[in-house]
Amino acid sequence: MKLRTKLIIVFTAVMILPTIFTSVAMHTFAPERVNEIQQVYLTAVFLTTALLIYWIYRSISVPLAKLQKAARNIREGNLDFEIRQETDDEIGQLCQDFEEMRLRLKANAEEKVAYDRENKELISNISHDLKTPITAIKGYVEGIMDGVADTPEKMDRYIKTIYNKANEMDLLINELTLYSKIDTNRIPYNFATISAKDYFEDCAEDLHMELEAKGVEFAYRNWMEEDCKVIVDPEQLRRVINNIVSNSLKYVDKPQTRITMEIKDVGDFVQVEMGDNGKGIAAKDLPYIFDRFYRTDASRNSSKGGSGIGLSIVKKIVEEHGGNIWAASEEGTGTTMYFVIRKYQEVPIDE
Repeated sequence: MKLRTKLIIVFTAVMILPTIFTSVAMHTFAPERVNEIQQVYLTAVFLTTALLIYWIYRSISVPLAKLQKAARNIREGNLDFEIRQETDDEIGQLCQDFEEMRLRLKANAEEKVAYDRENKELISNISHDLKTPITAIKGYVEGIMDGVADTPEKMDRYIKTIYNKANEMDLLINELTLYSKIDTNRIPYNFATISAKDYFEDCAEDLHMELEAKGVEFAYRNWMEEDCKVIVDPEQLRRVINNIVSNSLKYVDKPQTRITMEIKDVGDFVQVEMGDNGKGIAAKDLPYIFDRFYRTDASRNSSKGGSGIGLSIVKKIVEEHGGNIWAASEEGTGTTMYFVIRKYQEVPIDE
């Protein structure tokens, strides 16, 4: 019952009930007993008013006491409680709003705890991943200073190793910088309407040249029609493909590495399938591979490298394109990454 309704009932009761009671009394008692009737009237008014005021007081004070206790809990940082809506009036609605606020504050607090934990993990990852190449660089530089690289061949090998380790550090820092920009929505996407067939043909051609130089077998199929178009940021979508391929190459354990790429038309979407013949991903790890800083390689072998955010960058970019990404894998056989991008469809002017 709404508070306004309760107040109307109180007003009506105070005005009408004593009058009715007095009318009954006047018909019951003799006219000469007017004083007694007046006393009865005043008593009736007093009792009616007292009872109704107590009723209103109880309907307001009890919920307010709960809200006061809840406010103290929130002030002290305790969000593990519940405020139940016991009435359907304005006070009950206030309790409901307060409960929704508590739930949101609790969710924000839990998110902050998770974010802080991830930041600590990121710092740990950075420390480990930067320490490994830095240690190697220091070791080779000391070897050069101590005269260990006493032949042109050794000197050349030492310098190349130092250069490669510096490149690893540069790649890691660039990846972390990119992720920071993506996570704070500071990457300016440059979307364009382009032919899906032509765009992925170009991507495949670049991949073929790059992988061939590394001795990797590459297979490509494109089933798209010439007139199919997509709205994408060509640079960022190419980053998605390159990150997936780079991730695949890290975990290939076969003598002959094989990467596949297939483009399919699936109704309103273009589906891209990127496969490899690597060691695969365990079923327990598969749901988490796109999470920030998640690594299936618990040993953190330096040969794998990376910050553990490559696939989370991929997921973020695909979702910014209005698409979705997922994976299927079989241990010992390989992994296939799937992502979809919505097709461009012209809308008639009259719509």
